[in-house]
Amino acid sequence: MGIELIMLGTGHAMVTKCYNTCFLLKKEDEYLMVDSGGGNGIMSQLEKLGVPYTDIHNLIVTHGHTDHILGAIWIIRKIAMMMTAKQYPGKFTIYCHDEVVKTIQTFCELLFPKKFLKFIGDGIYIQEVTDGEQLDIMGIKTEFFDIQSTKKKQFGFKFTFDDGKTLACLGDEPYNEANKQYIQNCDWMLSEAYCLYADREKFKPYKKHHSTALDAGKCAEKLNIKNLLLYHTEDTNLENRKKLYTDEAKSVFSGNVFVPYDLEKIRIK
Repeated sequence: MGIELIMLGTGHAMVTKCYNTCFLLKKEDEYLMVDSGGGNGIMSQLEKLGVPYTDIHNLIVTHGHTDHILGAIWIIRKIAMMMTAKQYPGKFTIYCHDEVVKTIQTFCELLFPKKFLKFIGDGIYIQEVTDGEQLDIMGIKTEFFDIQSTKKKQFGFKFTFDDGKTLACLGDEPYNEANKQYIQNCDWMLSEAYCLYADREKFKPYKKHHSTALDAGKCAEKLNIKNLLLYHTEDTNLENRKKLYTDEAKSVFSGNVFVPYDLEKIRIK
């Protein structure tokens, strides 16, 4: 059974030449969405891919920053509208920590008419997850962990597939040693790389609690990762980003490096 990762967006919060970082995990004909970008551009990305909302029944929101959470409001609105018209079969579940639960509920209460609000808790479920909690999502063992952010509470997660292969998502901040048990020896590690190390003085990633492609490569090598995927980058040189970021990470990492463009598809297993 194949698993495919589809990047909906690959940029950081303030990019204008690509979409904010979020992605789909495709298993057979069903999709799990992870984060949603900063607005209704998420609908455009799904339209470009030809992904029907009726095939998306699960969404993980890692944290409450604008570039990760606001697109979820549009997804909820769209699905509620489809439920009103009896065009969406089954349920839609959002997995997130307590602070994000409160934020999403507040947005919905402030912005949605009653005809859409009635589906929150009755067809559309906002499910709180806790640090260390394990769930089965779409037939995939999913473990959530607090990344110990000093900015805003954020959860990462680890997928374990039916063949034992693993994928760890660090969210949009650098690896924290507290989460070693979830990350070490994974087949895939998804990591932010705000910029190149060579450009650190220009973009100042460390002041923003981010890292560089070189830092991510060093981390992946230390943790014995097989495949490193870099995203959440600046967008000033998209044409050459793939080569430049790959080369920098590969200079210190012996595994495979992927630096995808928006809408790019990558076979995970």
